[in-house]
Amino acid sequence: MAVSETIEVRGHILDSLVLAKILDLIVDAGADYCLLDLDVGRSNANPSVARLAVTAADEAALARLLAELHPHGAAPVDAADATLEPAPADGVLPAGFYATTNLPTSVRAGGRWIDVGRPEMDCALVVDVGRSTAAAVPMHRVAAGDPVLVGIGGVRVRPREKPRGARAFEFMTSEVSAEKPKGLLVARVAERMRAAREAGGRLLVVPGPAVIHTGAGAHLAALVRGGWVDALFTGNGFATHDIEASLLGTSLGVPVDGGIGGEDPAANHLRAINEVRRWGSIGAGVEAGRLRDGVMFECVRRGVPFVLGGSVRDDGPLPDVVTDVVAAQDRMRTHLDGVRLALMLASTLHAVAVGNLLAAEVEIYCIDINQAVVTKLADRGTSQALGIVTDVGLFVRELAEALGA
Repeated sequence: MAVSETIEVRGHILDSLVLAKILDLIVDAGADYCLLDLDVGRSNANPSVARLAVTAADEAALARLLAELHPHGAAPVDAADATLEPAPADGVLPAGFYATTNLPTSVRAGGRWIDVGRPEMDCALVVDVGRSTAAAVPMHRVAAGDPVLVGIGGVRVRPREKPRGARAFEFMTSEVSAEKPKGLLVARVAERMRAAREAGGRLLVVPGPAVIHTGAGAHLAALVRGGWVDALFTGNGFATHDIEASLLGTSLGVPVDGGIGGEDPAANHLRAINEVRRWGSIGAGVEAGRLRDGVMFECVRRGVPFVLGGSVRDDGPLPDVVTDVVAAQDRMRTHLDGVRLALMLASTLHAVAVGNLLAAEVEIYCIDINQAVVTKLADRGTSQALGIVTDVGLFVRELAEALGA
């Protein structure tokens, strides 16, 4: 027997084609709809609101359809409180738990809507009704007895929108391409960085070793020195080659800016790691005057927090590397408050990992010479990531010049 549910979606649903996507999903599911009400907002400050009666063949089909519509911001009008169940054990979620997105999210509990503090994808929602708080919590941090939301009832998300008028990302609305004018893209990214900083936002940079290999380390260091980097997440490789370039003038044994390779240049990165281990930490080397330039030097000198996340292929590693990847994730999370813009510079694995931690409202620019890399973030769920296909060394140099660093 056919069943119906009245749903509501609000926001810039016409400009962003959100309503069109919802209608397509309903039709593709073999269901039917009736547009009950459409209130079109007349300005950026007045979002539109649409109410639809959705009819499906049976309860199961309707439930599947509502789950498909949920990420696009559609929610039942007569929403009941969310269902909460205690976590059965530390790091274990109840069956049917709600898996979060990185979109702005609200939960209905205790008869009122509660905003989730900082959205993050692939987490559980832990709700404290008494304190009116809701948080996206990674599975490993859920404790036995925590009230975890199950199902999608009582949950609303706000999809990404394209508001009317000038848009922050308007210059990159087409597919990723190597044929875009790079000078214009660099200038626009610089504009967005200025806007984020003027609005009080923080800037995050996620660089890979290629930044050093291409000779752009000095330009990234200038950006740090100029106050254009508020946090840096990377791995053992980037930090090692940055320090190798500072101490020995090479990156992976290849001369950088006229450096000489020495008798066994392939081992230069190991010699750099060994020196840092002798010092005890990167910071200790800076304080002792042994590390005098480079990106890591500037981070220490300016007090810019950095997280070096380890991997199974690391040499050494540097003593600052967090070798427990779960602990590295948690440490990164402590530096995400206030981040409004992130630059992913020729880093595939770290870019995907950090992208998974960022809310959908954070602007992300992914720069890589390989087109497949700059599309991977979007493929993995970080749909707001915008790709620029170019040599990262040239990009960082021109960006530093555009920002006067």
